[in-house]
Amino acid sequence: MSTAIQTCDLSARLGSEAILHRIALNLPKGRWTSIVGPNGAGKSTLLRCLAGLLPHSGAVAVLGRAQADWPSRQRAQQLSWLGQNEACADDLTVWDVAMLGRLPHQAWLSPPGADDRAAVERALRATHAWDWRARSLGQLSGGERQRVLLARALAVEAQVLLMDEPLANLDPPHQADWIDLVQALVRDGKTVVSVLHEVGVALHADELVVMAQGRVTHQGACADPTTHRALEAVFDHRIAVHPLNGQWVALPRTKSQTSRNHAD
Repeated sequence: MSTAIQTCDLSARLGSEAILHRIALNLPKGRWTSIVGPNGAGKSTLLRCLAGLLPHSGAVAVLGRAQADWPSRQRAQQLSWLGQNEACADDLTVWDVAMLGRLPHQAWLSPPGADDRAAVERALRATHAWDWRARSLGQLSGGERQRVLLARALAVEAQVLLMDEPLANLDPPHQADWIDLVQALVRDGKTVVSVLHEVGVALHADELVVMAQGRVTHQGACADPTTHRALEAVFDHRIAVHPLNGQWVALPRTKSQTSRNHAD
């Protein structure tokens, strides 16, 4: 299986504090990989390094090419980003926000073309935001706003999509829509890498990267029992992975349940 993103000895610091420690990863092309771990594990920092948004040491290659060798415009065409709590002017319309995703494909100061308009329509329909395309961002709820920002990332039509907490403010039906959307992207040959707090959603992915204290403790298929054990361990066995209707789910354990299991 070919690789979408590869890292070697990837380390990062925020100020004087070391956040990531010599991470080596091979993220497969045409698959959905979710990054999970407890708070402070370095998940978002890792994703931002993969996107080229944070300085780091070590090597990162995207689609077989060193990150530093990508011209910024070409990289923006091939790698799309959706970050946490992204700022965007409230007076912009939903259509205009989604159209920002087409900037890497447009010549300087050129108006959007037919391909750009078609890509934006596809993205807004995919995120169920098409009906309010003329509304301003400031008129939207938090969940609606998140769907528009997701549409902006989709409108790039990049080969690789990096998403940091993409389910923020989304209710359960729209979380299910997001899973369907990601799985459709993968069927179309795209690569998705997501950071998720929702472990149950993360288990719908193809691959799981488990992190703790700035290090990768495990990478493997979501259906692999070894992955389940690594996931349970990184959360101090406060969750348990079980099969349910053909899918893996992570159920919480109380402290008393965890103590009894350890005693047994």
